[in-house]
Amino acid sequence: MPAQQHKKKSAMVMTTTKDRDVPMELIRNIGIIAHIDAGKTTTTERILFETGKTYKLGSVDEGTTVTDWMEQERERGITIVSAAITTFWELKKGGVVNKGRYRVNIIDTPGHIDFTAEVERSLRVLDGAIMVFDGRTGVESQSETVWRQADRYGVPRMCILNKLNLIGADFEGSIASIKERLGANAAPIQVPIGLEHGLRGVVDLVTMKAYTYKGIEDNKLREVEIPQEVMATSKKYRQELIEKASEYDDVALAKYLEGKEPTEIELKRAIRVGVISGKFFPVLGGDNRTVFVQLLLDAVVEYLPSPIDLPAAEGENPKTGKKETREPKNDAPFSALSFKVVTDPHVGRLVYLRIYSGKLKSGEKVYNATKQRTERVGKLVLLHADQRELLDEAYAGEIVAAVGIKDTTTGDTVCDINYPILFESIRFPEPVISLAIEPATKADQEKMGLALKKLSDEDPTFKIKSDQETGQTIISGMGELQLEILVDRMKREFGVTARTGKPQVAYKETIKKISTGEGKYIRQTGGRGQYGHCFLRIEPLGRGEGYKFESEIKGAAIPSEFIPSIEKGVRGKMEKGILAGYPMTDMKVIVYNGTFHEVDSSDIAFKIAGSLALSEAAKGADMVLLEPIMKVEATTPEEFMGDIIGNLSAKRAQIQGTEKKGNLIIILALAPLAELAGYATKIRSISQGRASFYMEPSHYEEVPSNIAEKLIESKGDDRN
Repeated sequence: MPAQQHKKKSAMVMTTTKDRDVPMELIRNIGIIAHIDAGKTTTTERILFETGKTYKLGSVDEGTTVTDWMEQERERGITIVSAAITTFWELKKGGVVNKGRYRVNIIDTPGHIDFTAEVERSLRVLDGAIMVFDGRTGVESQSETVWRQADRYGVPRMCILNKLNLIGADFEGSIASIKERLGANAAPIQVPIGLEHGLRGVVDLVTMKAYTYKGIEDNKLREVEIPQEVMATSKKYRQELIEKASEYDDVALAKYLEGKEPTEIELKRAIRVGVISGKFFPVLGGDNRTVFVQLLLDAVVEYLPSPIDLPAAEGENPKTGKKETREPKNDAPFSALSFKVVTDPHVGRLVYLRIYSGKLKSGEKVYNATKQRTERVGKLVLLHADQRELLDEAYAGEIVAAVGIKDTTTGDTVCDINYPILFESIRFPEPVISLAIEPATKADQEKMGLALKKLSDEDPTFKIKSDQETGQTIISGMGELQLEILVDRMKREFGVTARTGKPQVAYKETIKKISTGEGKYIRQTGGRGQYGHCFLRIEPLGRGEGYKFESEIKGAAIPSEFIPSIEKGVRGKMEKGILAGYPMTDMKVIVYNGTFHEVDSSDIAFKIAGSLALSEAAKGADMVLLEPIMKVEATTPEEFMGDIIGNLSAKRAQIQGTEKKGNLIIILALAPLAELAGYATKIRSISQGRASFYMEPSHYEEVPSNIAEKLIESKGDDRN
């Protein structure tokens, strides 16, 4: 069935008191993260089915999933935007947490590196995560990337080895890759019964009980005797689990040291403490069938944290500059972080909020501490992918969306105006690829500007700028796929047809030497003149360190109010570039001397002087071009390995090594993005369609001089 036929209109329904009346300890805010095609969306769909949220299993291949609701997602079979959905699960058996009806807020994130911003902002506000691995390959490139992102935000995790029912499933090899490639203190809490097409159940290592099923749609959890074929493996991994988890619970540790086994409650308590501390990662294994998903949901509520299990949210008082915290309590002052903005055709601008403390009512005023302005919340909604549920009030620990706040963007803190706090914002990677875009007709001209503004509001890695010399609009992002989809969205959602140029690599300029320069701007035009004069020193910084500005002005050489104007001039010149018109980076700029005129000096004069001084200093700083280097992982049958390595080497790639997984060889390399245009077609051609590749940004490196000369020359031609 065509994807378009599944598209639903956003609905608004009032929520019930029963669904809202959930104690905070029964809330779980979790994300599902993974490498592309590991099975995140399928796992989410099965969870929604098992919890009664849906009554028919959605399929990625058929384009019928709940969380992949965009037309582009259903057509391509990939997740593009993170989708939030709320469901409920009842823990019937006793354990280390309360029995009861748990509210589980799930965010399904994309796996493709082009949409890494969706993962970044989701992890910033989540309490826990399920990390999905393909049980045939274990840790893959994007697995490492999202694992590091989760580490950065201190998100507790559980791991799932998915697809163990498929040919090539490798349970033990996948666990070894988690320990070796991620350096994770991980241990399985389940062992599969059978593998590949013989997979028919699982052994729970905590209870030492086995569960199995009869058919793929069998929804009964049947307890059976542990089969002899997996008894030895189960005992081995249970011993490892006890050994690793016991260190997080004094009672379990004392028993372990005495050679005794902890009770089920003691072992569960130890696992839970280890997971919440971010030091232990339990591993489950399965294939998204009922028996596994029911046990997964039990593990989610038993081991992943509720909002009250984690430390209070830390921030800074914007008035005093002192550190403050917000406890996850409804009677505390209101505070929340905006982590996503979406333009909904039916509702308007939706701002996703993670509420850390207090309560928020629809119609209430909130203070944006980041932008220092007050806004009014029109409506509050609970999220169900592209469906909305109207709320009267939202509470601490919840993830909701607000309608009507116009100036709040991704990473902003909103709070009670009487108790202001500023949380750490969200950092996003810099774009690595750009292309020129222009409206197809005059009628599209005005609409295109509005559409681009709304799309960049939604995606912090999508940048727009105007090239003053050519008059072109340049859009930049994390990859060709991201830009292709954004242009497609312009057409479908905003009715804007646009033409695009060839993708251009996001080169940068930097310096290799310390240098100084003088900038003097004097203009007399009758009446009051203009006077600005400064001396700058520029120093190289390490790769990826960006830009720093400092003042060493002592005394009254330049009044302090003109220093920001000098920096504005410097930044403006850095954005335009000096060597070949690319942005400058990885350098420190210090203003150390200058003069001023009591009458003629002005902000604009010092801004121009700063720009002139930087241009002068750059002449003696040995400027070079930098290019983005990509981490490339090519997976191929062994017979094509030599040809693929040869082709990569011809593209200036540095081969880092190879790994053997089953019948396939994985080639690891670092290659300049400029050489990888059309590589997907090339690798298919070399391997008769049997090889695939994955790439993600790694770092910036200096462009070889012979190539840099051509780039500078061609850029000069473009400017003339």
